[in-house]
Amino acid sequence: MNEELLKVEHLTKKFEDNVVLDDISFTVHKGEVIVIVGPSGCGKSTMLRCINALEPVQGGRITIDGDEIVYGSKNLSSLRQKIGMVFQSYDLFPHLNVLDNILLAPMKAQKRKKDEVAKEAVELLERVGLRDKAKSFPRQLSGGQKQRVAIVRALCMHPEMMLFDEVTAALDPEMVREVLDVILGLAKGGMTMIIVTHEMQFARAVADRVLFLENGSIIEDSEPDTFFESPKTERAKEFLNIFNFERSKEK
Repeated sequence: MNEELLKVEHLTKKFEDNVVLDDISFTVHKGEVIVIVGPSGCGKSTMLRCINALEPVQGGRITIDGDEIVYGSKNLSSLRQKIGMVFQSYDLFPHLNVLDNILLAPMKAQKRKKDEVAKEAVELLERVGLRDKAKSFPRQLSGGQKQRVAIVRALCMHPEMMLFDEVTAALDPEMVREVLDVILGLAKGGMTMIIVTHEMQFARAVADRVLFLENGSIIEDSEPDTFFESPKTERAKEFLNIFNFERSKEK
């Protein structure tokens, strides 16, 4: 097994009296792809936000490379640079073109030279099929193109791992594949990732492990073939059956 990268121990997250994450524990090793699935409202996206310290937690601890990630801590900025996060909503700056959107964080946060970052950005845009869009503005891009730019922007920070939060949820079906192909390529290249998705075929194809959440708890932690072919719990079986349809009419 590869070296341990991220460790989540007894994580508890509450919004007032509502317990959203209840005693969550798991470990991610370098090069591993973890896919988190479960019904809406079970805490999947909140977990990613806690890992990246976008939310304070009420119990437990999260460490990356042995360093604890604490909401509001003095070293949070440097630790956060180890974790790239891509959201459902793209979050591109509308007044900046694609290249400038990508250059902003490496130049500001990491004090890197513009020429160096620009060269890398163009290479990454080439990798995701968007080199010709470097001077385009977000309003001129499709949803799938915006999401690929958001992925490049995160990769340009040289993160040790990537978090993907329902990155295809707002996309038309034809655009979903182009984004998922980029993530599959990252997996083949050895990028450590935690992915929240409702795309079950994609989850099975990309995951090393599948975590199934229910009411803020991990109730299954399995290899993908085991989870999709013979889930251990009735709740997971019910969840997976949602994606199976029988033909309603005979020809």
